[in-house]
Amino acid sequence: MQSAEAKMNRNCLLMALRGYSVAVRNMEQTVLLPSLLREVALDQDQDQDQGQGQGGEAAEGSCKDLYECYHMLKAIRNMAESGLALPDECKAMSHQALSKTLEPLLEADPEVLFDFHLKGLFSVLNNLAKTSQRLTSQYMEIIGIAN
Repeated sequence: MQSAEAKMNRNCLLMALRGYSVAVRNMEQTVLLPSLLREVALDQDQDQDQGQGQGGEAAEGSCKDLYECYHMLKAIRNMAESGLALPDECKAMSHQALSKTLEPLLEADPEVLFDFHLKGLFSVLNNLAKTSQRLTSQYMEIIGIAN
């Protein structure tokens, strides 16, 4: 029998994943011409205006422009929904570097480790959803539709 707390955490995780998935689906339905996003930088002023600081920098830092960010957000959503990740040499190298920096955590108590990863997953999903929403807003500005 599951405890109430475990059931609540699972529902919260599903809600966070669903929120990200909905944000990306909305982005896909809004962005009819992704090529308009080429060479357009992601507007970071919205985060700072809303007092959120630099929360989405990791997602945005890996993208050269909105077009690349658009495809990254879709790929991550597809991996999260299907549970499959395509092998890629570049990704494998970054995973190896990351695992070396996280080695001390691997020896931690499993409950602490789970909590650490769960908080990280919530943070990543929220940042990706916000990035998707900002990308959608910027696309609407590009094509001349006011929010």
